[in-house]
Amino acid sequence: MTDKNTPGASPLDDTLAASGLTAAQAAERLQQDGPNSLPTDQPRGLWAIVRETLSDPMFALLLGAAVLYLLLGDLQEGLILLGLVLVVLALTLYQEGKTEHALASLRDLTSPRALVLRDGEPRRVAGREVVQGDLLILAEGDRIAADALLVQGEEVQVDESLLTGEPLPVDKQAAVDAGVLPAAPSSQLFSGSLLVRGHGRARVTATGARSEIGHIGSALESLTSEASPLRLQTAQLVKTLALIAVVASLCLVLAYGLLKGDWLGALLAGIALAMALLPQEFSVVLTVIPALGAWRLSKHKVLTRRIAAIETLGATSVLCVDKTGTLTENRMTVAQLYAESATSLAGGVIQGESLGVDYARSTELPEAFHTLVEYSILASMSDPFDPMEKAFHRLGQHFLKDTEHLHRDWTLMQHYGLTPELRAMSHVWKAVEGQAHVVAAKGAPEAIVDLCHMDSAAQARVAAAVEVMAAQGLRVLGVARSRFEGMDWPAIEHDFAFEFVGLLGLADPLRPEIPDAVAQARGAGIRVVMITGDYPATAQAIALAAGLPVPAVAGPNQDWLLTGDDVNQLDDAALQQRMDTVSVCARIAPTQKLRIVQALKANGEVVAMTGDGVNDAPALKAAHVGVAMGERGTDVAREASSMVLLDDNFAGLVQAVRLGRRIFDNLRKSMCYILAVHVPIAGMALLPVLLGWPTVLFPLHIAFLELVIDPACSMVFENEPPEPDLMQRPPRDVTTPLFGGLTLLWALLQGLGALAVVLLATWWGMAHLGEGAARAFAFATLVAGNLALILVNRSRSGSLVKSLRVPNRSLWWVCAAALALMALALYQPWLAGLFMFDVLPLPWLAVALGLGGLLVAVFEGVKTAGLLHTAARAR
Repeated sequence: MTDKNTPGASPLDDTLAASGLTAAQAAERLQQDGPNSLPTDQPRGLWAIVRETLSDPMFALLLGAAVLYLLLGDLQEGLILLGLVLVVLALTLYQEGKTEHALASLRDLTSPRALVLRDGEPRRVAGREVVQGDLLILAEGDRIAADALLVQGEEVQVDESLLTGEPLPVDKQAAVDAGVLPAAPSSQLFSGSLLVRGHGRARVTATGARSEIGHIGSALESLTSEASPLRLQTAQLVKTLALIAVVASLCLVLAYGLLKGDWLGALLAGIALAMALLPQEFSVVLTVIPALGAWRLSKHKVLTRRIAAIETLGATSVLCVDKTGTLTENRMTVAQLYAESATSLAGGVIQGESLGVDYARSTELPEAFHTLVEYSILASMSDPFDPMEKAFHRLGQHFLKDTEHLHRDWTLMQHYGLTPELRAMSHVWKAVEGQAHVVAAKGAPEAIVDLCHMDSAAQARVAAAVEVMAAQGLRVLGVARSRFEGMDWPAIEHDFAFEFVGLLGLADPLRPEIPDAVAQARGAGIRVVMITGDYPATAQAIALAAGLPVPAVAGPNQDWLLTGDDVNQLDDAALQQRMDTVSVCARIAPTQKLRIVQALKANGEVVAMTGDGVNDAPALKAAHVGVAMGERGTDVAREASSMVLLDDNFAGLVQAVRLGRRIFDNLRKSMCYILAVHVPIAGMALLPVLLGWPTVLFPLHIAFLELVIDPACSMVFENEPPEPDLMQRPPRDVTTPLFGGLTLLWALLQGLGALAVVLLATWWGMAHLGEGAARAFAFATLVAGNLALILVNRSRSGSLVKSLRVPNRSLWWVCAAALALMALALYQPWLAGLFMFDVLPLPWLAVALGLGGLLVAVFEGVKTAGLLHTAARAR
């Protein structure tokens, strides 16, 4: 393929122009040219992760202690500390590697998507897989994936502000001769620009760094981890604890040095206390758990574009969802027809005739319906992507003879698109030379009736037919026709003399999993509000089938329904009040969705909103969690959203809410454990010194404990399954802090309880054992207490027996590894010497483990007594 800037390029091959590349050709060019991507925020490499990890205060303290031991001439102690630094570093790299892998997978999914023609079939691929020579199929709202030449297009306008800075869209026209390059600027499309109007096809001329945006050096947006309220809360908590650690460590160094005159020992004790107090694991869990949760979410076909949205999703109180394609299958089929009879009855009354469409039993339609089908096709695109227009073409192919040759020689002269003022579109066709142009229109029944200027009797007749169809859950469209002489096209469609032709009722079956998903959402205290452009009766029938709280028969009380006309008539305060009871919004224009979202937010709701069009972008951005459609959604909608439903299925959104709640639960469990476990460690680093006892914990001991704490707080709790009552709770209050009230009290209670047990064990050991054995006994008790805190925090309100029945392989690996390492430290002579342990008699080891079991029993008793139940509900 010749470069786009090469003069006199060879003409475009006819086959290529019609069918695009083959899959084999695309693979070959991708291999030759590389991916269609630019240097952007790349995943962190191994050395970047190592540098960040070593800059952590915990590692700085470990290294400082190791260097201090080496300076003191204690080679073994220094080397073992350095070895532990490497082990903790390896664990951190493993966790960070998993996180980076998850984020890289999400980056790949969030790269711009492109619809290309491969092997003659439309195929949606990642933007990075687009190659030179591909034929892009473009529609309004698409982000153009590569530099391209427009070879076919209708009313195409492109926003090139990303490249030029000019806010006004630019008109584009199809190239007269697509094989001659360089093309005129009016036919060139550039990577990163946005199609704001029209549709067409374009041949890719440059990708990646060879594109115009590549020459300029602009960078594509990539998935980033945003500062969420949870992260800000935790950062503040870490700063507070870090300040306490610094002050307490300095005080300990001064007290130890002044009391004992051993300033080197004081420095080691201060380092140990700082290590014990610094909760560096918070940053780990805040990265690992949400990122891996987002990766898990992608397995449910829900893509997280902004990690912070997961936190909010679990608190969602209202789900605003589109009907078509989200609740329904978006598999439109024409199920019923209504045509005005050509025969005038006595008294001059015109009668309408209805017909149920049976594709299986019939291949012909009564003559009265031929015009209706023909004009529905004429009012549609000749090569449609819209499911409704595809349904009209299928109807014609099935029932009209030689439909593939129908009006093939006609030329489309003028197109009138849908507008907020008139929900109808029209096509003007040049039929035969010397004859009047044929005009075909389709749209909302009321819009078509308005175009036809029908009298009140005719309007009532059509309205009755619409009501019958809509009550069956059918989406109803009207069709009209007209003729026009000359070439001076009217500015608006009302200037055509339209004649009403009939109605088409389209069936779009409800997805089978929707009633269960709606029931789960409602059981979780989440309101589901259906928003649709359909007729109210159609919306009511679908909402009833989905399980929304709407009446089976519409009555005088319409509190459950809000129409587009209502939105226009209500001020903000009145709309806010109405949204308290609304379950269905019908006849809603995309531009009205923003007001609906704002009204719900003003009521204090946490709103998740689905959308797919360009006009949905403001509402998606305004919602707490904007959810774009992956299959039919525009790039504009996806870029404005926090999440993308890859299969456009509402059930996936409910699964996302479930997983969002699980992730937040596991974050709280993990962080509660971290806070609790640091209390006994810090206490045992400080209190023995203040009580005049021999030092119990040195930096080596704390580094060992970190080997248990790090994987426990991330891997164990990240893998923890959801609580049984996860989807029976009401949505949590987003203003509730992570460590607030009883939650903080519960963490401190656990930590103080563990500290008390370890402190008593140390006192008892000092009285009956030598210093080395007493230190070993205290350490074994501390490890057992650590494991007890892991088991207790697996469930916030459920019993231990129930939680043990729930599989979590990571838990047992961590527990087994901790006990094995503890046994080595206690009974392997060389390691015991490094830890300054004397041999601990086995009965005393059994007592230490028993004390850990005692802690579990005590805290489980607190749960059973219901003292924690209130804390569990204060989420």
